[in-house]
Amino acid sequence: MTSIYRSTAGRELIRRWCLARLDAWPVPHERRTVTAEGTRTHLVLAGSGATTVVFVPGTNFNAATSLPQATALVEAGHRVLLTDVPGQPGLSSGARGPSGGRLAWYGAWLGEVIEQVASGPVAVMGHSFGAAVALSCDSPRVDRLVLVSPGGLTRLRVTPGVLAASVPWFLRPAPARSARLLRTMLAPGRGPREELVDWMTLVALHSRSSGAPGAAVLPARPVPRLVVSGEHDVFLPPRRLGPAVRTALGTDLHVVPGAGHLVVEECPAHLSTLLDLPDRPAPDAPAGQAGRLHPGRRPPRAAAQEPRAGEER
Repeated sequence: MTSIYRSTAGRELIRRWCLARLDAWPVPHERRTVTAEGTRTHLVLAGSGATTVVFVPGTNFNAATSLPQATALVEAGHRVLLTDVPGQPGLSSGARGPSGGRLAWYGAWLGEVIEQVASGPVAVMGHSFGAAVALSCDSPRVDRLVLVSPGGLTRLRVTPGVLAASVPWFLRPAPARSARLLRTMLAPGRGPREELVDWMTLVALHSRSSGAPGAAVLPARPVPRLVVSGEHDVFLPPRRLGPAVRTALGTDLHVVPGAGHLVVEECPAHLSTLLDLPDRPAPDAPAGQAGRLHPGRRPPRAAAQEPRAGEER
């Protein structure tokens, strides 16, 4: 299995960056290294709530870059498990797994991680590639999914603007190019955190970014799923993602106004409130139409009813 790192020295620089951010995180936490699907996996546990929330980051992100979301989940009263996904830059193995790390393998990997760390039911929140991994996990311990801008359901849109930002970042990494790329993933008018700019520069300099995840492997076991996306998501715009969510999962996409693809970065406190929301649209939402989730406001609960054909609770 080929490592994503360009050199041993580069891997060490990325490792030090992650450890420094975790050391500076004021939230009490525990770090563990486990072996799942034969792969070294780094985990961070924080909080002491009754509900365990497993957070699976997206491409090029990891536990150390996901601390705002983790902090919000802990403050909402949850026990949080942050994963460093193997084959992504971070503190887990740099290998992508068998066959380049297909989603079936990643789903099995996540199931084994959950079995080793959780003694009861867990909720899983995944972003982008991490949401595709969560969708592909058939662990019986998973009793709820919050899927944020999920990959694995439809092709990513790559606009000329995305190409104009990503190609220079990849070929000649520099902080200014990293900031430009991050701005394309945020809502208009938003700027990236300085440490994320530093991180993306390290990633481009010292690792090989993975591509689109391919199709998610949906388990037969029905699990409640809430699917959300940013209004300005450049890779998965709601008009493209919404129909794919309805077709594949039998539920509606909910849109967070004023957010982009990095909605976990832009609205961490809002996303932390979504774990007890219904996975079905409100009764007055037309079939196939995306609902809108306003930060700080909860949508009305759907009336109890039998699922329609092809729809899951």
